[in-house]
Amino acid sequence: MNPFTESRLLATRRHFFNRSAKGLGGVALASLLNRELSAAGAAGASPESEARAHFPNFAPRAKRVIYLFQSGGPPQMDLFDYKPYLDKVHKQEVPDSVFNGQRLTGMTAGQSSFPVARSVFNFEQVGQSGTWLNTELLPHLGRVADEVCFVKSMHTDAINHDPAITFFQTGFQIAGRPSIGAWLSYGLGSTNENLPAFVAMTSNSGGQPLYDRLWGAGFLPSQHQGVRFRSGKDPVLYLNNPAGMSASLRRKTLDHLGALNQMRHEEFGDPEILTRISQYEMAYRMQTSVPELTDVSSEPESTFELYGEDARKPGTYAYNCLLARRLSERGVRFVQLFHRGWDTHGGLPKQLAARCKETDQPSAALITDLRRRGLLDDTLIVWSGEFGRTVYCQGTLTEANYGRDHHPRCFTVWMAGGGVKPGLTYGATDDYSYNITENPVSVHDLHATILHLLGVDHKKLTYKFQGRYYRLTDVHGNLVKPLLA
Repeated sequence: MNPFTESRLLATRRHFFNRSAKGLGGVALASLLNRELSAAGAAGASPESEARAHFPNFAPRAKRVIYLFQSGGPPQMDLFDYKPYLDKVHKQEVPDSVFNGQRLTGMTAGQSSFPVARSVFNFEQVGQSGTWLNTELLPHLGRVADEVCFVKSMHTDAINHDPAITFFQTGFQIAGRPSIGAWLSYGLGSTNENLPAFVAMTSNSGGQPLYDRLWGAGFLPSQHQGVRFRSGKDPVLYLNNPAGMSASLRRKTLDHLGALNQMRHEEFGDPEILTRISQYEMAYRMQTSVPELTDVSSEPESTFELYGEDARKPGTYAYNCLLARRLSERGVRFVQLFHRGWDTHGGLPKQLAARCKETDQPSAALITDLRRRGLLDDTLIVWSGEFGRTVYCQGTLTEANYGRDHHPRCFTVWMAGGGVKPGLTYGATDDYSYNITENPVSVHDLHATILHLLGVDHKKLTYKFQGRYYRLTDVHGNLVKPLLA
């Protein structure tokens, strides 16, 4: 049967009236609906364009974000939260008054003993701010500590890796909602038409699995999902022309494909068809911008002295930090780096030393590099894991070795640039680094503060889905004003 004839025969009553709405049906409908809304629809207004007409809500401190996510849960008392009292109570049982009936994971809930494990690392006061830091493992961060704002009173609702990581990325423990980068792409858009607004990168390190949904768009239009840059020959999959296809043929193919998709959109009105058109065009433009971006051979030797020799090797954390700087200076709105391997249930000293060796110099270099280039003031750097670690030992405790379980009650994140107060230490915990004693900061509070620094009121960045208006901070979140410069 002729496919056009078959299409007409298979058309449903609903489909027929949907198509006829452009004619007399459209005139009748317009008389029943708000005329201003109808006019906006006729003008082609989209949710994205309407959102960007309202954002930023006020003058932003930052134009872009580099989020250094350390997957696995870095131990706060071994890195940032100095607790000399632990030397006095080392190997003693953690008092019940500290636990206060709080939830434990299934990995240690059955332990009969919960001995305190002190940190085996050396802490020093660094910078003019005098903040305490593990300078044995973080010497480079110590040198830029006066540029950094440490938040030592973070807490989260999740106690296991996947929901905790999902919570930090999306504001919700269950998968399916937009990631923070997707929200910013939707609300603020991109400042570079040849690169996506949101880029995600993962280091070649072992650890807890990471899923594409962590930088996904959820129920937002899919054009706002993060584009993953990989470490192989092709940084972005399927970007290069296949063998035998010339640039002119690719252009002609996209033009015809765009025309067909536009016809389909006029027929069905599905906004995802427009997303597909725009993503095809973005991919075409990225064919020239990405190879230049990912080729770091043009960088001077001083760059690799700053970031370390690993910055020459695609897939390493150092290389990704350097790429994050190159993306940021080209106007990419949100760059997210994931580095795994911080899950220290056993053998913590050795494992922690390895993670810090991989990340300390590049993280500090990023601050220095952005400062030298005049970009730090309007680039916000965020460093965090999904939760902290317990003061009590998991597994066998010796003088030189121990492990720690997951701990959502308190942990440390740090930020730099982008309008945060440098040299500040905010919040405090008890002598066991187990409970918060001053200025608690939730994940929703952190998200609200990040959005504020970008000029966005977190209560106003919303999207209607299935009859409800959603936002990154859900029904929670407060701006933490003391963190602002």
